[in-house]
Amino acid sequence: MSNYIPLEKILFLDIETVPQTYEYANLDEKTKELFNAKNRFAQNEEKSFEMIYNEKGGILSEFGKIICISIGMIHKTTLGRSMRLKSFAHEDEETLLKQFKKLLDDHYNTNDHVLCGHNAKEFDFPYICRRMLINGITLPTSLDLGGKKPWEIKHIDTMEMWKFGDYKAYTSLSLLCHVFNIPTPKDDISGADVARVYYEEKDLDRIRIYCEKDVIALIQLYLKMKGESLISDGNITSAGL
Repeated sequence: MSNYIPLEKILFLDIETVPQTYEYANLDEKTKELFNAKNRFAQNEEKSFEMIYNEKGGILSEFGKIICISIGMIHKTTLGRSMRLKSFAHEDEETLLKQFKKLLDDHYNTNDHVLCGHNAKEFDFPYICRRMLINGITLPTSLDLGGKKPWEIKHIDTMEMWKFGDYKAYTSLSLLCHVFNIPTPKDDISGADVARVYYEEKDLDRIRIYCEKDVIALIQLYLKMKGESLISDGNITSAGL
């Protein structure tokens, strides 16, 4: 992939996921059996399968679901660059995935379009693909990697950019924003709170706002790593739900 990519051609994104059931006890027996088998090496006297489910149920695509996909786009204006945010959030996963697929099919389906996320090659992109297939949705061109050569895959991962070939460690978006002195507006919930807010508070809009804040941080980090100026808060808008 070329080192120079027009900012207007990049779709920045982040997803929020939750377990398919709030509690391990609510899984049907077959699903419980398969979850236990998948996580058998993590279980011990100090950590039950219930505890593992509370920690990992939402991040395992076979046992979780997507409740929000937030995207960000950079646009040129007469006053400089602006950032526009939009979210696909719905209690019905199939609905939001179809909405997101339509966006990709309609606007991000050519070789000069690129998708960008943080740790997205390991999490967001494969998670979206797996949940689309589970929901009977054909993959959009930008996510269908079958038969593609590495240089034909139009994906950017800011964590991969930071690794410079070093694959020994995970570096969070929050940490990179901190070391680059990027102001982050995340001041409400954390990732550990998402399942509780979704199942107990039933506040999907609060999760949407949280997810969009991650997209803002992602875009600002990408700009910083490319030596570009950050986008001011006054030039950031959201379409909401």
